[in-house]
Amino acid sequence: MFISFEGIDGSGKSTQARLLADALRAEGRDVVLTREPGGSPGAEEIRRLVLEGDPDRWSAETEILLFTAARRDHMERTILPALAAGKIVITDRFADSTRMYQGLSRGDLRGIVDQLHALMIAREPDLTFIIDMDPAKGLARAKARNGHEERFEDFGEGLQARMRDGFLALAREFPGRCQLIDGDRAQEAVAADVAAIARKSLAWTARA
Repeated sequence: MFISFEGIDGSGKSTQARLLADALRAEGRDVVLTREPGGSPGAEEIRRLVLEGDPDRWSAETEILLFTAARRDHMERTILPALAAGKIVITDRFADSTRMYQGLSRGDLRGIVDQLHALMIAREPDLTFIIDMDPAKGLARAKARNGHEERFEDFGEGLQARMRDGFLALAREFPGRCQLIDGDRAQEAVAADVAAIARKSLAWTARA
């Protein structure tokens, strides 16, 4: 099964992806926890290009190409081999982030994102958790990390607000795949809801 976590910066999706992986491993399941951009050697090199530096380092169009290249390598090297081996793959971000960050929030480029995705990736997660968070709170959390990968956070709260609206719309667009989770709670409460939904989906997949 292929599971992705999405949401604005600081929403807690990385923590929830890790907690779900830990919970499923504790049940004896074979889980690969990965991330985007990154998750394979080549994709990690591209990660440094797109997440560091000035906000205006790349145009949205160039970013779409870079993210798609990273995702293709991630699929070839990590995701598809793990799924073929019968493992559960959990990724912190996937194509929905590109649909939001480059496709909607910085121009009307969603069509280009979807065309490249269909041509070069042609795979959606089986289950996507969208961790919802107030943009101001999420950005404050993200900036408090004081990391080096802050290029998108430096676009400010306006981008985060547009992103949140986009993710909420995405949940409505793909109701069979996307599960909207309230992230403005204790991480244990969020993790319990996520784990319950994941276990139900895994049980359904096993029966199918």
